[in-house]
Amino acid sequence: MRLLLVNPNISDSVSDLIRAEARRSASPGTEIEVLTAPFGVAYIETRFEALVGAYAAAQVAAEHCQRFDAVVVAAFGDPGLTGLRELLPVPVTGMTEAALATAHLLGHRISIIAISQRIQAWYREVVESYGFGGRLASIRALDRPISAIGGVQEEHAQALKALAERAVAEDGAEVIVLAGAPLAGLARSLHGQLPVPVVDGVSSAVRHAETLAALKPGRARSGSFALPPAKPNQGLPPAIAALLAAGR
Repeated sequence: MRLLLVNPNISDSVSDLIRAEARRSASPGTEIEVLTAPFGVAYIETRFEALVGAYAAAQVAAEHCQRFDAVVVAAFGDPGLTGLRELLPVPVTGMTEAALATAHLLGHRISIIAISQRIQAWYREVVESYGFGGRLASIRALDRPISAIGGVQEEHAQALKALAERAVAEDGAEVIVLAGAPLAGLARSLHGQLPVPVVDGVSSAVRHAETLAALKPGRARSGSFALPPAKPNQGLPPAIAALLAAGR
């Protein structure tokens, strides 16, 4: 089995974290490839940045998806996920979708620990779009500058742990989700240190992607996730144009 993880931002240091956690989490025999967006921002924390990241992820996924059994959008917030699910010929999941699905099996009240105050509104909208708004106990986030996005979990490990402890004690969280690719692997470091289960988005997405690929459910040929209808277009990356033309 081959999985493609697309980092929709331009930070190679974050791709390194994604790659390391994905390989630790994958089943024996699963091959992991992580590709970084060719354009965009260092890390995504606003709706507009997510829009840019979605297009970057679409370009990378379209160019490479034929070599893989499933694709993961490897950024919390899943920029572009539902659009990619319409277009790609293989199953697609994302860190938020997979983490919430995992957390759903572990407890009722879910709290998300994030790296940025600004990111909270967009994360809340994404959670609600997946139908988990009623299960969300809280979103708690760092309120301090980030000097290097690839080192945020080392630099702020104690503060992130304290946020999780407060989410349990003050918000009634029964499961903690560590949000964002820069926190990939932190759940392993915190294992046994919190009184509730802790969920990592990368490891959840890898395992869910493996399951989807193994189930071979087929792709939608009707309904809202069928291929977009044929229509004139121009200026699109060749790989996206080719997928849009597939089967027409």
